[in-house]
Amino acid sequence: MFAYFRGKLASLLPEEVVVEVSGIAYQLLISATTHRQLPEQGSEVLIFAHLVVREDLLQLYGFSREEERQLFRLLLLTSGVGPKLALALLSGLQVQEIHEAILANAPERLYGITGVGKKTAARIILELRDKILKLSPLSAIASPDRLSSSLLRDDALNALVTLGFSRTAAQKAVVAIVEQTPQLTVEEIIKAALLSIHNS
Repeated sequence: MFAYFRGKLASLLPEEVVVEVSGIAYQLLISATTHRQLPEQGSEVLIFAHLVVREDLLQLYGFSREEERQLFRLLLLTSGVGPKLALALLSGLQVQEIHEAILANAPERLYGITGVGKKTAARIILELRDKILKLSPLSAIASPDRLSSSLLRDDALNALVTLGFSRTAAQKAVVAIVEQTPQLTVEEIIKAALLSIHNS
């Protein structure tokens, strides 16, 4: 029903935005990934949209990139995965990282995201692998740089969990750091993550 909204970013919060288009304000729920990619409040913005219709609710979801919306829609096709869980997955990992986890049959990469247990992760991989392959067959072959970044992230995450931090908090910190400065070593990622967790 709604393809996208182009207008002024009237409000920007970690989990939702309000976009004003021709005097009408639209509220959209967003992922942490989209939040990090949006400009400052008051700026002109384009947000891709998806409308979830339920008996008692009409809720818009917003995405800074089309590939994120595409993956959100695929996740909703998985049994047991609703909009809240799909958004949590997109907040915990980047789109390409979720693609790689599914194609590599690596459910452990999805663990720790709020609401995602072993059964849910396995079901996502089982039900979406063929769809992801059809969607972008070239993504089945990760570039060395992407693979290296993913391995560094996993190593740093496992180290933080071993140090006693919750996987959810560690994953959130590591994903944000790797996205901002992908050239860091494992040790540098861990140090930056420790600072981020302590300051949050």
